[in-house]
Amino acid sequence: MARRRPPTVHGALIVDKPAGPTSHDVVAMARRRFGERRIGHAGTLDPSATGVLVIGIGNATRLLRFATAGRKTYECDIVFGVTTSTLDAAGETVATHDMRLDPAGVASAAAAFVGTISQLPPMVSAVRVGGRRLHEIARAGQTAARKPREVKVYRFDARPTDDPLVYRAHVECAAGTYVRSLGADLGAALGGGAHVRSLRRTRSGAFTESEAAPVTDAALREPAELVRDLGQIRLSSDEAARARSGAHLEADRYDGVGPWALVDPDAALVGVHERVGDRLRATVLAF
Repeated sequence: MARRRPPTVHGALIVDKPAGPTSHDVVAMARRRFGERRIGHAGTLDPSATGVLVIGIGNATRLLRFATAGRKTYECDIVFGVTTSTLDAAGETVATHDMRLDPAGVASAAAAFVGTISQLPPMVSAVRVGGRRLHEIARAGQTAARKPREVKVYRFDARPTDDPLVYRAHVECAAGTYVRSLGADLGAALGGGAHVRSLRRTRSGAFTESEAAPVTDAALREPAELVRDLGQIRLSSDEAARARSGAHLEADRYDGVGPWALVDPDAALVGVHERVGDRLRATVLAF
């Protein structure tokens, strides 16, 4: 069997995902554009959602887990009075509710969701249960037992619009938070139901929508862009050479546990290291 050709293109794309394609579809477009198989993304967006999708190419895929760790920011409409099968506008209506809202009451109810909360993953999410993704189970007309998970919400604002049953929401949250579930849970907390529409991710970690572009036009960035959220340690030439060979580095002059992005005197990425005892250990080495 012939060996797969090793990747020759390494870098990052900050994509403005349009409504319609899945995140996997966007990755497939990037594969065609660069002729590379080894491409992945950080943080799935629903097909109907738009906004910032971070993509790693070639060996830069090793760094994607660091790009997913930062806060995410979303904007969306919350439509009260209608509950859908998918918790967003793409689903079928499963219930309607007669609701009378006032901005102060909505703001107060939304504020109760700020902090560490328990959230049940939607049946249309990518969480795996028994080796299958929930959205695959849902498409087959089945359901699966789901375990609540703790997520963190830093900000949840809901502002009135011209429509008394539609509020414009701003959400800042940790990775793994389902904004659709926040909208539906807010509707339930107000004595009825709701779903989300026009969901857009405006920020993912260090990356903002002002930097994003369509996958066909997005600039190929250096792999180091994927770790720009991390603390940085500048190494001497000797330290950089030892780090690139896999050697541990003395870490007594660095505070915390990391991870850190290590760079050489020319600011080129050497790798990502974390503290193990009194030394820095390579988590990912550059290429």
